[in-house]
Amino acid sequence: MDDDGTRGARGSSADRFPGPALPPPPTTPPRVPAPAAGPRPAATPVEQRPTRTGPASPAEQPLPGAPVDVWLRTPRPPQEPGVWRYGYTPPPPEEPEGVSNRSLLVGALISLLSALLLWSLWRNGYLPYRLVPLKLFTPGEWWNPGTSGGPRTIEGSDALTVYEAILFGLLAYGCGRIGNFSELFRRHVADRGQPFLALVAAAAAGLTQLLVWKEALPVVRPVLVLVASVAGGEIYQSQTVVNIIYAVIAAAVLYPFARLGRWRELIAARRGTAAPAPDGTAVPPVAATSADQWPELRTAGWTDAADTLTAEVRTGRMNDVDVARLRHAWALATRRPDRLAPLAEAVLRTGGAAVLHPSGHRDLPRRGARHDVLTGQVRIGRCADDPHNPYVRRGTGLALDPALLGTSLLAVGPPGAGKTARLIRPVVEALALRALAGQAAVLAVGGAGAPLGPDDAFDVVVRVGHPGSAHDIDLYGGTTDPDEAAAVLAEGLVGDVGSLDSRRAATVLAQLLGPYRAAHGHFPSVPELRELLDGTPAALAGLRTSLEAAGHHTMLRELDARSRQAGGPGDPAPALADRVALLDRPAFTGFFATGPDARPFSLRALGQHPLRVRVDLPERGHAEASRLLTRLLLAQFTAITAARTDTTLFACLVLDDATHAVTAETVRGIRRLRSVNAGAVLALRTVDDVPETLHTPLLGAVGCTAAFSGITTWDGKRFAEAWGKEWVETREVAQHTVFADQPFTRALHALRKLVTGKAVTTDAVTVRQVERERWSASELAYAVPAGHAVIRLATVDGEHAPPLLVHLDG
Repeated sequence: MDDDGTRGARGSSADRFPGPALPPPPTTPPRVPAPAAGPRPAATPVEQRPTRTGPASPAEQPLPGAPVDVWLRTPRPPQEPGVWRYGYTPPPPEEPEGVSNRSLLVGALISLLSALLLWSLWRNGYLPYRLVPLKLFTPGEWWNPGTSGGPRTIEGSDALTVYEAILFGLLAYGCGRIGNFSELFRRHVADRGQPFLALVAAAAAGLTQLLVWKEALPVVRPVLVLVASVAGGEIYQSQTVVNIIYAVIAAAVLYPFARLGRWRELIAARRGTAAPAPDGTAVPPVAATSADQWPELRTAGWTDAADTLTAEVRTGRMNDVDVARLRHAWALATRRPDRLAPLAEAVLRTGGAAVLHPSGHRDLPRRGARHDVLTGQVRIGRCADDPHNPYVRRGTGLALDPALLGTSLLAVGPPGAGKTARLIRPVVEALALRALAGQAAVLAVGGAGAPLGPDDAFDVVVRVGHPGSAHDIDLYGGTTDPDEAAAVLAEGLVGDVGSLDSRRAATVLAQLLGPYRAAHGHFPSVPELRELLDGTPAALAGLRTSLEAAGHHTMLRELDARSRQAGGPGDPAPALADRVALLDRPAFTGFFATGPDARPFSLRALGQHPLRVRVDLPERGHAEASRLLTRLLLAQFTAITAARTDTTLFACLVLDDATHAVTAETVRGIRRLRSVNAGAVLALRTVDDVPETLHTPLLGAVGCTAAFSGITTWDGKRFAEAWGKEWVETREVAQHTVFADQPFTRALHALRKLVTGKAVTTDAVTVRQVERERWSASELAYAVPAGHAVIRLATVDGEHAPPLLVHLDG
């Protein structure tokens, strides 16, 4: 029975309706009639689900409140692995380490007091030779004789007024530079933002205006003197001109404070011309290129189709998944020019609903994380402002995408650390959205009740051990080759038993599966397989009789070999039978069925269709059986994806609990996934859930690792060794006591020690480069706050990012 690699329900009774036989991936646009052209054909149960035709709700947009056309035009510059690219803006250059606030305030106060003292001494004539520079550049008859003689004429008095104003300006400038008033203003005023900045600037402007017009600051008289010297004293005979001059002085004094307080920006914001984005989220800058006009279609000459999609986007009839799906369909069609015309025709007829996912869905029922479907990224958190993180990554969003998941991901953390809610669930959501866009297939495996997503977010939901489950699992992976089925089944059954050789176990299974399939046309069910492994005489005799009747002499030799080896030393058949007995329980009656009437779901469909599959395991009542099935699914996934020839779809397996599921063979299979456009996400409570001999191979096989808060120092040690070391600059300060030789100096040191209680010392600083671990085992165990994780990322192209401390908000 050929099911095109896809199996349906495990039964066809009244309460177990058959599952859908999904069509091939929608690489070629479907030639369906318009909605009003006639009645729809009979639909399968999946096709009867309600179709979402509208755009995503505001909460589901990549940026809340952003229209699809703005979202589409938002720049996504290429960045390092893991950087949330949507609307990314690089951080400002790193500033050198500044002085403390206390030192800054003390310095500014000392500078201000020194300037006031110096100005007071100047105004009261206590500074000698203060008029000498002025007398060198002015006529001598303006001044009284002597170096300290004052002005003799009106011209000398005017020159002194201007001279004092210039000196006051230089003194104020020097005081501001020495006291670092600009940094003080930036830290304590400007950084607090509006309206505090504008209010402080307005208060400072009012105080300065008061001091100017009270002539406490030399501004008005020097300006009047300069105007009179240039335009003549007769200009002051007009009151209008005087008022204009006063207005110009007031405006000139007010202008710097208006610039510092950014009054113009505040007024514009209050008027609504620069309103902030809703919910306090700043709208990212929009790219100059108009991506919402579909330039790739216009370049190829399909202007009508481009106009149709542009209108769909701007009127809100398309969502982000539609855009990603149609872009992917166009990219596939350009590889085969004969598909371009049908695609353009489908776009003209159905607009954004062209090339739909086989389920008919255009979006998930709800989203719990922020996604950028155009790049395939899902934002899981923000890099913390921590010294362990590079400066350019502090405060930036951290995202995962298929380029990272293609190297596989291992997440380790104790229960309650947030692995499922903050990492696994967002990843499953992102892969499900990518599946709706025709670019990925996802298999999510977890315990019954695990929050991996609602049922209507998946195409296939397998509830192992649940009577109402409409789907089942194919223990043999959908293959017809007995040797291939035996190898995968042996890995799932006894791959975790270190004392057994999985190759011998596969040989034993092949000696039974081959003859049984030759005799009956299908593989044995769980009870039948258990009887054969136990060596039940009736089961073996019946199989022998069927083979002799059909003339399968080769398979008879296989069965005879199994009979000779049965009961020998090291025979793996009893261990295999014991593991199969875990599945031969009353709770699993009717599951894992074979034969012409059984249609279990096969993982081979993941390599052919953009499916969304969820498997719920009965972890509470059948923990060992759940671990066996998890191990079997991992073995099947690695074997099937490695053997597929079409690697267009990205296939990903997500295990919410991979305890005792990793074996030596699956580690080798995980290492091969990146070359076939596939990946695996494994979550563990501790690394000790994997055999000790596989700790190093597993950490070396995956490219992305995540250590959640609360791990032990033993787990931290393994991550620290896997992440390696880096060169850092260290400063060592040694304090040496100062011994004075002079009596006066010794007296000062004694007085200082009496006051402070400490001896006079000098610091010797040594700077050197040393190699240290990026994160030590103790830091991973005790320095990672709750709700955080240290994540190391790598891409399939070989790019990598250092381990980053991330605040998870996925």
